[in-house]
Amino acid sequence: MLLAELEVWHSRSIAPTRRVALGHRLLPVDPPPGFAGLLLGGIVATAGPDLDTDLQFALSELLVDIGAGRRIAQPRLRHRFQVDTHGLARTTHRLVGEGDLLRLESKGEGSPVSQALAAAYAAGSLPRAARAEVVAVLRRGLRWRGSTGPALFAHLASTGPSPGWSSMGYADPTRWALGILGLDGPGQDPPVRKEIQRAF
Repeated sequence: MLLAELEVWHSRSIAPTRRVALGHRLLPVDPPPGFAGLLLGGIVATAGPDLDTDLQFALSELLVDIGAGRRIAQPRLRHRFQVDTHGLARTTHRLVGEGDLLRLESKGEGSPVSQALAAAYAAGSLPRAARAEVVAVLRRGLRWRGSTGPALFAHLASTGPSPGWSSMGYADPTRWALGILGLDGPGQDPPVRKEIQRAF
């Protein structure tokens, strides 16, 4: 099941200039940071280990500026952000849910720095109410060193890895919580306060 998607347009490896642009976006942020935060944080976490110390620092500074809603001077991280996608190559990132598991799928050959930059700019295009939380997830992604498995998504969501954590917690937090408490049986009436307290 597709939960979030980001299409990135970037310079080809043989191009003399370094450019990046955003294409199609499916970035739900309700409740913040939503699946958008997990996808964008996953992209940054995947790219982070391939960035040298200077680029990591520059990306961290850019995220601070984006979170604060500041005007972003160009170029940043040696790349120019633009709207036009003509002549650029494409990479697509998807966050896919399979039951309680999340998986990051990427298709394309964009450089790590162009993908991390695109994730940052995509965060900046989100509604202001959700932007700060999403940027915080990207900053956690920048610190990640490990595989793109369940532990990464638990880290991005600021939870410890636990068998109770699932993608449902973002998609429908009320239903997820009722499931954890065992109060979501088929045909079951909504629980009253005392039932929730007893189950808790």
